[in-house]
Amino acid sequence: MQALNSKPSTLTTEQILAAPESDYMNAEQLAFFRQYLVELHDSTRARIRDTKAQIMDPPELVDLSDRASWEEQCMILMRIVDREQKLLPKIQQALERIRLNEYGYCQETGEPIGIARLLARPTAELCADVKLCSELKEHMYVKDRDV
Repeated sequence: MQALNSKPSTLTTEQILAAPESDYMNAEQLAFFRQYLVELHDSTRARIRDTKAQIMDPPELVDLSDRASWEEQCMILMRIVDREQKLLPKIQQALERIRLNEYGYCQETGEPIGIARLLARPTAELCADVKLCSELKEHMYVKDRDV
């Protein structure tokens, strides 16, 4: 995946965290996150490819307990691959939000998501408050269904 025809960001994580609020999602910060997301996309694809190769090349196992351990490890690796494959479209959606100048803002409230949250979760679509409310509602719904 290309960096969407942009030069790599010259900002560091420390600089982006120390930037004043007035700089929020300016061109340099958007370039930083674009590059961050492209690198995340590439590394995620590489991990998926490497993990699949590992699963497809099983060792010669004669002992039944070793075989069972290998199968358990493969199941865990397949769950990891599944989770990482679900991350790829989220990264692409975040890159699209950057292209549309919508990145970094809550999709429900329009408020800034925040640099620290975006560094921790660069695909975030919601600010922390909205996400917390959403999770609480979901938890209450699941809890009510169990009763």
